[in-house]
Amino acid sequence: MIEEENDDLSNEQNEEPQETITRVTGMYKDWFLDYASYVILERAVPAIEDGFKPVQRRIMHSMKDLDDGRYNKVANIVGHTMQYHPHGDASIADAMVQIGQKDLLIDTQGNWGNILTGDRAAASRYIEARISKFGLDVVFNPKITEWQASYDGRRKEPVNLPVMFPLLLAQGGEGIAVGLSTKILPHNFIELIDASIKHLKGKRFTIVPDFPTAGIADFSNYNDGNRGGKVRVRARISQINKNTLAITEIPFATTTSSLIDSILKANDKGKIKIKKIEDNTAAEVEILIHLPSGLSPDKTIDALYAFTSCESSISPLGCVIEDNKPLFIGVSEMLRRSTDNTVQLLKQELEIKLGELEEQWHFASLERIFIENRIYRDIEEEETWEGVISAIDKGLQPHIKHLKRQITEDDITRLTEIRIKRISKFDIDKAQQKIDALEDQIAEVKHHLDNLIEYTIAYFSRLKKEYGEGRERKTEIATFDDVDATKVVIRNTKLYVNREEGFIGTSLRRDEYVGDCSDIDDIIVFTRAGKMMITKVDSKTFVGKDIIHVAVFKKKDKRTIYNMIYKDGAKGPSYIKRFAVTSITRDREYDLTNGNKASKVLYFTANPNGEAEIITINLRQVGSIKKLKWDINFADILIKGRASKGNVVTKYSVKRIELKEKGVSTLKPRKIWFDEVVQRLNVDGRGELIGEFRGEDKLLMINQKGEVKTVTPEVTMHFDKDMIVMEKWVPKKPISAIYYHGGKEIYYVKRFLIENENRTESFISEDENSQLEIVSTDWRPIAEVVFAKERGKDRKENLEVNLEDFISVKGISALGNQLTKDKVNQVNLLDPLPYEAPEEVHADDLEVVDETELSADNSNEDDGGTSDGQTALF
Repeated sequence: MIEEENDDLSNEQNEEPQETITRVTGMYKDWFLDYASYVILERAVPAIEDGFKPVQRRIMHSMKDLDDGRYNKVANIVGHTMQYHPHGDASIADAMVQIGQKDLLIDTQGNWGNILTGDRAAASRYIEARISKFGLDVVFNPKITEWQASYDGRRKEPVNLPVMFPLLLAQGGEGIAVGLSTKILPHNFIELIDASIKHLKGKRFTIVPDFPTAGIADFSNYNDGNRGGKVRVRARISQINKNTLAITEIPFATTTSSLIDSILKANDKGKIKIKKIEDNTAAEVEILIHLPSGLSPDKTIDALYAFTSCESSISPLGCVIEDNKPLFIGVSEMLRRSTDNTVQLLKQELEIKLGELEEQWHFASLERIFIENRIYRDIEEEETWEGVISAIDKGLQPHIKHLKRQITEDDITRLTEIRIKRISKFDIDKAQQKIDALEDQIAEVKHHLDNLIEYTIAYFSRLKKEYGEGRERKTEIATFDDVDATKVVIRNTKLYVNREEGFIGTSLRRDEYVGDCSDIDDIIVFTRAGKMMITKVDSKTFVGKDIIHVAVFKKKDKRTIYNMIYKDGAKGPSYIKRFAVTSITRDREYDLTNGNKASKVLYFTANPNGEAEIITINLRQVGSIKKLKWDINFADILIKGRASKGNVVTKYSVKRIELKEKGVSTLKPRKIWFDEVVQRLNVDGRGELIGEFRGEDKLLMINQKGEVKTVTPEVTMHFDKDMIVMEKWVPKKPISAIYYHGGKEIYYVKRFLIENENRTESFISEDENSQLEIVSTDWRPIAEVVFAKERGKDRKENLEVNLEDFISVKGISALGNQLTKDKVNQVNLLDPLPYEAPEEVHADDLEVVDETELSADNSNEDDGGTSDGQTALF
């Protein structure tokens, strides 16, 4: 017995535990898909028919339930909405606040938060709301509303509200569901109406977003709001003075708090430099950014766009619900469908109204027949209800041929309900006038139905007239130039190099200092072996031994030209080449020689303005070489690609290479244009041509404040709106001006030359009432003085003044000569006298040729592609 029990125990111990497999296929198919469908349809994505999510629709329906023209506590509205919406009060209150902040459907009272600062609304028990006039006008009509049972079956709620306006596009919508999301950007109220009218007229239209936070936006890649589109939005930044910037409008989906945080973070990381920042935002945005002295405001503005939330990208995604299914469409199609839906809703309204008017006409006609023909007397003898009905029906028959439908028992019943008092005071003329008025109204409604499109256009025009005031576009439409972050970043760290061992980095403080750089820069390195590499700034990076040149690399820079002579292998000839480096693969080693072992660089210079120096070649005395020394001008060498083999210098051994003469630029001057649309300089031919600029040329700018400055033109520059002169600066050409001295109340004339380059200087008096009248950069300007009429005297004739003869050229700080003692009405600038300006002569007006015979041994060889060159200075 004991043995049997032991056997059973051992058998139980030997059995392996069996795995339990639970199949979740059914759960996944049913439970998860049910949940996903519920979130998509009932919570996150708006319906295309009315533009509402379910919670928003239920809020508006509840507000209509409670509407008596007065404000209701939001807490009361939220509680009422919970009869229709099976979720918590917090989610309803948040949704209601979002609708209220869009300032379209809800008339708000109290603290509803601030979309500019991100401040939240007060608790729902403290704020009030009612439906706006616009909301009452376009959202509700119970006669054409389709109804359904609420979630608990106790009440009726609308399937969709009969919205007769592209509300979804006006308010925008955003939501994240299970497996999909939507992001429909808000559009301008007036532009949507105009687009709807164009659609009804069969015309093409284009709509782009308009944001309540204003700002500036680039919609060139909007893609009609479809998936894959992108909108770039920027804050509006202006320069108050040389040390202060002001942000007066912010990008959509940001707040002043988040914007300031991003600026402070960029400052902490060394991307930008600011002294302090002030937030004075109240009803309007005002963020003041104070800059350290000596920092370029223009460059800081671009840096703010590059490294902070002052510029951001928004990716729209047009997803809506149609027939209980998600639908991905663009905003143009949304507008077309909304407009077509409005046409159908207006048609339904008119048809219902027509039916009501015809019923009124029908009964008014019956009433007149009933009273005028005294048919009510026919029922005096009748004792039963059936007899009364029959008697009235019989009495009406001779008079109803003109009626538009058969008489029903309900019609006769209504006649019996007419009071004796009304019959006794019945006025046939007034009754006929009422019937005539109803006929006019019926004819009008029928006309609208026959001309439904014109009626809809008039409807939209009325909406625009009644509700469009104050809803003009807020966001400026512009085209942005890409900000090159490497050009505007603050050089917040120092770069060092160990040439012999081949290391570069920011942590090699004991080695040679190269220059300032930023942590987003690329560094270009050349070694004695003829190798080149471009790598990201790091604390310490090995790039190759015997470094001969290291610098911050400028991508797409065609103006930095490298002059190089290298020996091909241990016993090969020496080659000369000029090339630019515009684009590369980072951290890849490039061979600039012919690729033979033991090749080395004999001479190398980097010339950011394409300078071409003259060098002297010295050969070693070997055998019977006749010519041991000669000069080579790099200007005689064509600029080609970095892979070019180059031209042969000599097949003999080079002893040394000496610099004989520094070079000048061999590149053509660069044409620069000014594009008024984006207020930027460019080299792409957009806008007005300013001139052809070489490396040393400056741009002259004069503003209405009487300030002048000369700067090196850069495409990243910003310009003040009060700028009145912008042209290529000719140093020897005087500037002529007439200004009013506020302190002395006298007009002065002065002519001067720019004394300090790259510095803003005022050339009129500093009195607050002083103002610039005219300024001219012509060689021989002529001004016209129009005198004011003095009491009791005839007006003096206009005076023409030759400013060249009136005053000689003096210093910029000189007061000038008094223009006249008489009272001046205004001063005009006339056409200048003819003058032939001296021709500009530049040392770099050279013709570049490819010299085939460069050395005593008459050898030449080259290959590789060509590369255009443009420069700056090494």
